[in-house]
Amino acid sequence: MADIIYVLNGPNLNLLGMREPEIYGSDTLDDIAGLLEDRARELDLAIDMRQSNHEGHLVDWMHEAQARGAKAVLLNAGAYTHTSLALHDCIKSIRTPVIEVHLSNPHAREGFRRSSHVGRAAKGTIAGFGALSYLLALEAAARL
Repeated sequence: MADIIYVLNGPNLNLLGMREPEIYGSDTLDDIAGLLEDRARELDLAIDMRQSNHEGHLVDWMHEAQARGAKAVLLNAGAYTHTSLALHDCIKSIRTPVIEVHLSNPHAREGFRRSSHVGRAAKGTIAGFGALSYLLALEAAARL
């Protein structure tokens, strides 16, 4: 059975493709899921991709990832990246490695986006490459 990678997406990422395409690109979350599933098959991995606008769902899903023995979690926490101590504490409390993912480069944007509670707890961060950020994170997760 293939190792599973959870791909968790936070608030407003359900609007990808429509929301500020000049920043986030024109790919939808379904487009990104398709890219990940194709590459995951080549790497003998399985993807469990989810999105929620609710912080607690992301926490619950990371707990679930650990309980199911997931190889890793790819987490694009959206705006919760900069505000959520709950996500930070969750990442610190589970053994499953978490890789922070961002479509845009938060360091090249507004000042408040340059601080990441998620990044302080994550194994690593991949940002600024659009949909490719997710593929790069999957490659990193495959090698953990």
